[in-house]
Amino acid sequence: MNLHYLIREPKIVQAQNPVLILLHGYGSNEEDLFSFATELPDEYYVISVRAPYDLQPYGHAWYAIHFDADENKFSDDVQAKESRDLIVTFIDDLVAKYPIDKSKVTLIGFSQGSILSYATALSYPEKIARVVALSGYLNEKIITEDFKNKDNKHLQFFISHGTVDQVIPVDWARKAKPFIENLGLTVTYREYSVGHGVAPQNFYDFKNWLEQTK
Repeated sequence: MNLHYLIREPKIVQAQNPVLILLHGYGSNEEDLFSFATELPDEYYVISVRAPYDLQPYGHAWYAIHFDADENKFSDDVQAKESRDLIVTFIDDLVAKYPIDKSKVTLIGFSQGSILSYATALSYPEKIARVVALSGYLNEKIITEDFKNKDNKHLQFFISHGTVDQVIPVDWARKAKPFIENLGLTVTYREYSVGHGVAPQNFYDFKNWLEQTK
């Protein structure tokens, strides 16, 4: 496997089980979102992945974030694309290693992991069924150029964001819904009166969405 991960085996074993792949945010690690694992539906493999770039003194990132002289943030899109493709290879390796239904792969990303989830699903829709995008935004620059020509009509998105998020402004998140709808895809969008995090109601809402959109 090309990326380190934690795994919760499905409690309801089928011939092939669906999988939820958790992608953490900048500066975090695979243990962060894995804290959700015990609360997620029993029929899924739950796999939480560690991003490939080590940060000092601790934590990991899917790609670097730089600041210019005026303290404007910008992303290393080259690294982001490399991580996008690493995730795809990781999914292929998972399907080869475990009895996973490759037509039922769901990405659940937080913050930077959410940004990568959008890019991975829209670039390689044949690999992904659904995306839960928590506290992130859609960066069109890291999606493959031919994404509009791909067979993506099955993709479903659940997007949520905090209205007082000081890390990623809610205005950035709101742009994803019309972008996805313009592709003719199904999207559920929710906002919560929190900052850069996942409110309990947000968790329950996306958990219910997972149950309803199987």
